[in-house]
Amino acid sequence: MNDRWYWLAGITLSAALTAQVLASDNPLPHFSRIQSLDEGWEPLQFPKIKQHTRYELVTEDGQQVVRATTNGGASGLITRLKLEPGGSLNLTWEWKVSNVFEGGNAREKSGDDYPARIYVAFEFQPERAGFFERAKRKAVEVLFGETLPGNALNYIWANRLPEGEFVANPYTDKTMMVAVASGTDRVGQWVRVERDIVADYRQAFGEPPPPIVGIAIMSDSDNTGEQATAWYRDLTLTP
Repeated sequence: MNDRWYWLAGITLSAALTAQVLASDNPLPHFSRIQSLDEGWEPLQFPKIKQHTRYELVTEDGQQVVRATTNGGASGLITRLKLEPGGSLNLTWEWKVSNVFEGGNAREKSGDDYPARIYVAFEFQPERAGFFERAKRKAVEVLFGETLPGNALNYIWANRLPEGEFVANPYTDKTMMVAVASGTDRVGQWVRVERDIVADYRQAFGEPPPPIVGIAIMSDSDNTGEQATAWYRDLTLTP
């Protein structure tokens, strides 16, 4: 299995992290307000992938945003959470990309790259896992001293996958890919996306979601070897 996706299927979570709750209208640190990406966000990197995406705060169209530049590498930015999604939880953001990947294909391992994606990770539910999955996860946790989450939703700017379609990631069915933008028609334009995480989780996995443990942005091109730039405006969670 591709090392990146083994870890993305379970984003590493430190047991010492202080849990956050949905105590305000939006628990996600706003890119437009922070002075440094260290304020509420941290690098998400993967074993054996030495070339990382570059993330930086820049001013774009009059607002401070995150610019991500990927050139044959992969890494992300994650903010850690611990919150119950309840009956409905909307995630809203705006993004812009310079291009999509010619070799991008959400159904194939070789095309599993996206100029922009939002990753939502959920708490692992051991009572729903089989013996071998629990044993494998336990081995990783003992080896690396970290706890892995369970299922995940990936909101992607796809190349070929039609907008609105859900497909399992080609490396793991624990991660469902949701095409919220697709193709080249809106390349270079800001695109606003609003998703009900609870409804999407139910559609993807057929059950109510467990607690959310992390939300990440990621631009990656390690499978296709291509390059792209993406811009991310503020992400907002509202119940």
